[in-house]
Amino acid sequence: MTGKSLEIRNVSKIYRIGGLIGATKIAAVDRVNLSLSLEAGQAQVLSLVGESGSGKTTLARMILHLVQPTHGEIIIDGMNTGGRLSRSQLRIFRRRAQPIFQNPFESFSSRKTVDSYLFETARNILGAKSKADAYKAVDEALVNVGLSAERVIGRYPNQFSGGELQRISVARAMIPHPELLVADEPVSMIDASMRMNVVNLFKKLRDEFNVTILYITHDLSTAYYVSDRIAIMYRGNIVESGPSAAVLKKPVHPYTELLLDSVAKIGEKWGEVVRLPDMETKEYGYVGCKFAERCPYVRDICRKVKPPMVAAEDGREVLCFKPVDYEDVEQKQVTK
Repeated sequence: MTGKSLEIRNVSKIYRIGGLIGATKIAAVDRVNLSLSLEAGQAQVLSLVGESGSGKTTLARMILHLVQPTHGEIIIDGMNTGGRLSRSQLRIFRRRAQPIFQNPFESFSSRKTVDSYLFETARNILGAKSKADAYKAVDEALVNVGLSAERVIGRYPNQFSGGELQRISVARAMIPHPELLVADEPVSMIDASMRMNVVNLFKKLRDEFNVTILYITHDLSTAYYVSDRIAIMYRGNIVESGPSAAVLKKPVHPYTELLLDSVAKIGEKWGEVVRLPDMETKEYGYVGCKFAERCPYVRDICRKVKPPMVAAEDGREVLCFKPVDYEDVEQKQVTK
């Protein structure tokens, strides 16, 4: 596979909140553009970071074809998955893109042995023709995550730790040899001592198996550690994206600055803890910047006009008026 493994083009998801009369429309994802490319055949990890209510999980569900976008296109390895797919198209899609969910204990029924899910994936998605072929595929996937068929077969979910069960989830996702993994908060429900094992596993899959990974999280520390690129999401918008080192070491968007200020630094004593307000429905309806009412750099234009997506020389993009000439933009709006 060459070129772009994931391309999101002007994607929106609009929900109606309330009854038939006086209902409010909320753009949970608002005209998002994002891409993950294979550069010289090398897979990447893109971390999508944001607080609760930012729209990152909604975007992930659209990528996984669990929710259809209201507008826009989602292209995975040249295949448009944003619309309805036939049964044969859906099978092809499931081989190309696989999910890893937040809570591994909810991914497996307590009444079924864990291996039954693995063998189902080998038969129904990979297309294994025999028991021997299915066993080989299952064992190979388990070995790649540090386990084995002998260790897993015949056991129930409650016989594994959270970290082990999440690695089994990763093994299940890897059985069809996907090009893309979408991991939604994959370590948030795991004991802290085991989180780095799973995070390091994602790096291994990228480096050794050339798997592109969309890593969705609210944790900036693991995002910085695992990702090649990072995208910061706020109220349905990607507000800053680019190489992870550039974005997190020298943020441009005020919201990225706020997120970094809320992270404890080694050797520094915490002052006042930054508390992000609860989600407010009215923010989704703002004409201008959705962060304007909290931004320390806000100007009048920020409340009137949606900010432009500004490309920087270091490869990042920022949805903000801060890096541009305010007066020039205001003049253009007047003379339009």
